[in-house]
Amino acid sequence: MDRASEQVGKEGNDSNASKDTRHYADDILPHILNLYASRTTPSDFDIYAANATFEDPLMTANGVNQIKSAFYSLRKVFKESSIVEYSIKENMISPGKHEILIDNKQHYKFWGRDIEMISLIKLDVEEGKVVRHEDRWDKKPLKNRETVETPLLGRMIEAARKGSMFATHAMMGFGKDPAETPQQQQ
Repeated sequence: MDRASEQVGKEGNDSNASKDTRHYADDILPHILNLYASRTTPSDFDIYAANATFEDPLMTANGVNQIKSAFYSLRKVFKESSIVEYSIKENMISPGKHEILIDNKQHYKFWGRDIEMISLIKLDVEEGKVVRHEDRWDKKPLKNRETVETPLLGRMIEAARKGSMFATHAMMGFGKDPAETPQQQQ
């Protein structure tokens, strides 16, 4: 069943249901693939709202500049990176609010070693802009004060992710777009 059919099935026959059948994933996915493939250009970040957040098990980014630092750092750390397989599901939460789930397999090359990772990317979209981007490695929920048994441990995990982001953000020039390389200009 395609996404439009899924959406109609969820709304049922309610005559007051929204007719919002736009699929934001169609516009957003090419940019997400660029971000994870280290082919990022400044325009790839136009998918994010100004106050968007990005979170994975290593860092928490707040705002587009920190999100830029997080993704621009991939090309500094990995020789190769990409999403090699994926499937998408988009759900309308309410009019203008959608959730996009990208079940995927990521490939990285680090110091000559191939690394394959299963992930679930969850995007919360409002009025066409990503407001929250969460990358759940091994499809596991992120650990924080609400998801671990000891809230203090969860706060420590959150603090470590923020510290990691601060170091990455400083190292990457506080979200400054890198100068274009000859490959990007082609």
